[in-house]
Amino acid sequence: MSTTPEIPEPVRTVVADVNAHDTTAFLDAFTPDGVVDDWGREFAGRDAIAAWSDHEFIGSHGTLTVEEVTVDDDTVTVTGDWRSTHANGRSRFAFVVDGDRIARMTIREG
Repeated sequence: MSTTPEIPEPVRTVVADVNAHDTTAFLDAFTPDGVVDDWGREFAGRDAIAAWSDHEFIGSHGTLTVEEVTVDDDTVTVTGDWRSTHANGRSRFAFVVDGDRIARMTIREG
């Protein structure tokens, strides 16, 4: 029997929103000046994150099966199997948490 690692909030909700393909909830999870760093390409602010996500993240029907979770101060790192019509493979998502929102999401190879 496998179990999913415990993911602290607000990251747990963000992962659920992504897997549910809920773009609005995903975008609402970020601070107003939030940033996505996708393998070195940075998208800052809601409009830029939305345009990126529409093509490469939620818009590509992405889902993340979480395998590992680590917490280091304000950073929650989730590693798992990413599947979408854009890219596939083991990936690491590091979320910098600011209160109940995400200030930064960095995606790298897992």
